[in-house]
Amino acid sequence: MSDQQLPSVNRQISYSDAFKAFICEDWAPYPSRLPEALPASAYAGARREALSAQFPGERLVIPAGGLRVRNNDCDFRFRPHSAFAHLTGLGTDREPGAVLVLDPTWDGGHKATLYFHPRVPRTDPEFYASSRYGEMWVGQRESLDEMSALCGITCASVESLPSVLQATRVPTRVLRDADPDVTALVDQARGGCPEGADQALQVACSELRRIKDAFEVAQLREACDRTASAFADVVRNLATAERAGRGERWVEGVFGLHARHVGNAVGYDTIAAAGDHANTLHWICNDGPIRSGELLLLDAGIELDSLYTADITRTLPINGRFSDAQRQVYDAVRAAQQAGIDAAKPGAMFSAPHDAAVAVLTQAFADWGILPVSVDQALSPDGGQWRRWMVHHTSHMLGLDVHDCAHALREHYKDGPLEEGMVLTVEPGIYFKSTDLHVPPELRGIGVRIEDDIVITATGCDILSSALPRESADVEAWMAPLL
Repeated sequence: MSDQQLPSVNRQISYSDAFKAFICEDWAPYPSRLPEALPASAYAGARREALSAQFPGERLVIPAGGLRVRNNDCDFRFRPHSAFAHLTGLGTDREPGAVLVLDPTWDGGHKATLYFHPRVPRTDPEFYASSRYGEMWVGQRESLDEMSALCGITCASVESLPSVLQATRVPTRVLRDADPDVTALVDQARGGCPEGADQALQVACSELRRIKDAFEVAQLREACDRTASAFADVVRNLATAERAGRGERWVEGVFGLHARHVGNAVGYDTIAAAGDHANTLHWICNDGPIRSGELLLLDAGIELDSLYTADITRTLPINGRFSDAQRQVYDAVRAAQQAGIDAAKPGAMFSAPHDAAVAVLTQAFADWGILPVSVDQALSPDGGQWRRWMVHHTSHMLGLDVHDCAHALREHYKDGPLEEGMVLTVEPGIYFKSTDLHVPPELRGIGVRIEDDIVITATGCDILSSALPRESADVEAWMAPLL
């Protein structure tokens, strides 16, 4: 492995022989009882088998990714590559520098081995001197047997991986974007990169996540429930956010506290967009004020320790009551969202929720006198005028990534049918910028998005994020006791 993947020893500190002898003495023994298996590990084996069946006779290399330096000797918080997490069941913080290798077997299947940097004895200088791996620096690491018990996979030291790759020459594919050092190692062992080989593995790992298993659906439902609780606490803190100044940051902080307390982190940067900021789709600066009488568009999701994330948006009247103009826009978005949810069923095209939602929004724009052409013209391939106020797609896949399955083939995703077990968002919006002179003055500066997470069922869909209200009157009733 490269120097970056070997234990990093802080060479700026000089350790005396007396200290080296003393630091190794009088420590309680490590636990003799192995840990319980992680819940996801029971499902990860079936996922590995599904991937194995697509590549008989070939070695598959799926790295977790390495630590990335933030500054000097401090690293960014680690999150494993989603394909690695999906295939091993390992979640929060596990495991920097690790590599899952599926080696082909005589019967056409694969044997899985997890290569990682295990705990060293306390007599090893790494114990006290390595800021990257040392127990004194980053806490107690797992042994080979402990890691194997957690994930149900045979484990070996990552230091042995180069020799393994060199010793047995078989057709090999690597998830190229996960860890450049591992990719370079594989390229060296196989004498280059066969055209398209690694891309096929990337596509397969992404498509493997299109249909969620029971564990994944349960985790996503839990992530939605916890996110709903965090939204409620944001409402409780709106008055404080208004008084404190830079209230969007206060909202972001309240939500982030919940995310770190009941999960791993936020699943993506929180959008806490008040007033006209709601009309900037990916507003993550979150440095504006919270003002009574305006709307707060909160797009946020809690990522659990298993790394499955919610993705929910609610647009909330900061003082608890929608104005007439705000309600007009909100109710139009809500009607569009319901049309999208109703269109989400097995056999329908993935684009069906989007098409249904856009048809409702376009009719609303026509009713309000702002659509410059007929509804039919606007919805035609040569039209699209509605996109001025609704520029994004209504749905995307959801799972370990907030935009999950991003490398799946288009004919199986964006241009394919919905299937039972798919989890996706339904999130139409209307965005009337304050500078948009084409809309009536009373509507300018109003931005509304309503987003829910759904799972496709045998007969339609189930709303995973149903704990949060959607109708404008229900939102007001829900907020009233919280303010």
